[in-house]
Amino acid sequence: MKRIGVLTSGGDAPGMNAAIRAVVRKANYHDVEVYGIYHGYEGFIQGKMELLDLGSVGGIIQRGGTKLFSSRCPKFMEEKYRLQGIEKMKEAGIDGLIVIGGDGSYRGAYELTKLGFKCIGVPATIDNDIPGTDFTIGFDTALNTVVNAIDKIRDTATSHENTFIIEVMGRDAGDLALWSGLAAGAESVIIPEEPFDLDDIIARLKRGEARKKKHSIIIVAEGVMPASQLADMIKERTGIDIRITVLGHIQRGGSPTAFDRVLASRLGAYAVELLLEGKTCRAVGIKNQEVYDYDLQEIFTTKHQADISLYTLSKELSI
Repeated sequence: MKRIGVLTSGGDAPGMNAAIRAVVRKANYHDVEVYGIYHGYEGFIQGKMELLDLGSVGGIIQRGGTKLFSSRCPKFMEEKYRLQGIEKMKEAGIDGLIVIGGDGSYRGAYELTKLGFKCIGVPATIDNDIPGTDFTIGFDTALNTVVNAIDKIRDTATSHENTFIIEVMGRDAGDLALWSGLAAGAESVIIPEEPFDLDDIIARLKRGEARKKKHSIIIVAEGVMPASQLADMIKERTGIDIRITVLGHIQRGGSPTAFDRVLASRLGAYAVELLLEGKTCRAVGIKNQEVYDYDLQEIFTTKHQADISLYTLSKELSI
């Protein structure tokens, strides 16, 4: 294998650029050329690519977002377009592809492998919802962004003696809400993986009032309900006027943390090794601090699990 492709797909995540850099430099170290494919699977179909050399990935390890841009491409699910893209790759002499992204990106990669095109998946999503890996690229950076925002909001909540509900991203996973809630000392954390208990939330607010507590922070994952809906439910039961903050896409931007840069470098380089070994339909991940690979099909058969022990700890510490 002398020429491979790399693309980023789906939602952007801090650390994607670090992964691209690792792919290019690891491949070049082994005298393998790398072509960057622009705009995800849309660019794959159109053959929109260019050769990436050492200089072209210089100075990007600290940048958020993705140098290769990203997009959603619904038509990629039609086989004729996947075959069109594979033909574009063959014309360019590209023998394998590294796909950096989340669940939808992995599904696209799997469909390509079924057509005989070699693919390796690298997990990059702030949601941390990819089965088979302890952490995904971008999660740590997003987590720190969320915690920083909560800390600032708590200053205002304290000054005005308010209760705030903060809605965080995560899709159907509660990791961002769970980890940020524990790190920022939130009074209540609501995640999709655990039953929602309005009575418990209200009881916590009342216990706080009883001991002269003047403010509270409630974190809700977007996969449970909108913050506005939760605020209405609490106000209807208690009469408490609640402030709402929806953090939104600020969580996806920013310079990646050192953890995400190192993780992206390790996973990107390992993905290259797998392709050079002739492997396909594999995903790379990290377990107990060790990089490893597993069958890409596991994303269809395994569900991501949040660490419920952290949820229990959060409740115990926010009494």
